[in-house]
Amino acid sequence: MTPMLPQGCVIALVGAESTGKTELSQALARRLRERGVAVTLVGEYLREWCEREGRTPRPHEQQAIADEQARRIEAAAAADVVVADTTALMTAVYSEQLFGDSSLYPAALAAQRRCAITLLTALDIPWVADALRDGDHAREPTDRLLRAALSGAGISFAVVHGSGGERLANAWNAINAIAGSEAQVHARGRADAKPAAWSWSCDKCSDPACEHRLFSDLLLERRDGPSTHSTKI
Repeated sequence: MTPMLPQGCVIALVGAESTGKTELSQALARRLRERGVAVTLVGEYLREWCEREGRTPRPHEQQAIADEQARRIEAAAAADVVVADTTALMTAVYSEQLFGDSSLYPAALAAQRRCAITLLTALDIPWVADALRDGDHAREPTDRLLRAALSGAGISFAVVHGSGGERLANAWNAINAIAGSEAQVHARGRADAKPAAWSWSCDKCSDPACEHRLFSDLLLERRDGPSTHSTKI
């Protein structure tokens, strides 16, 4: 099945470092193109910045990085469906986690609300060492801050589990189910756009096994009709 996605629709991937955002975003963009959808893949500007400068950003440099990430997504959404490897929200989360600065959240969350679909990559794949990353121990705090920011802002998100082809299949199923459940997936900048009323995450914890069960149950409900489980939709 190919999801019905209007021009300007943004599929945003967020998640802690080394949770497969780049690989998954590339695979999603490739599959959409194979299905005849005009797609622009927007990469992670923070990664580009770090590679160019040969270091991680200082506190006063974070805002410009977040702004550029948001600008690139907005520009791409003027013409195509967009798959975004990350969003300004991740820079806001890093600013709070690393520097105790929460000032980037208002603008970053406003930009996140303009994304039609938010996919959060789970922590269930192995850590891959990288000189620009802090280590596996940093993933859980990042994940907690990210979930808190999304939930606090009322922004719905689907948590994507699995590895390799399974992760892609789960993300693809989520996109199709979300697009199919909405009267229409809102495009960028619509004046009447509101957060979707679905949320594929556990209200109680971020345990991968618990979330994976809820994720599977919700897919089953979308296919077979309502069940009795308590997942928020």
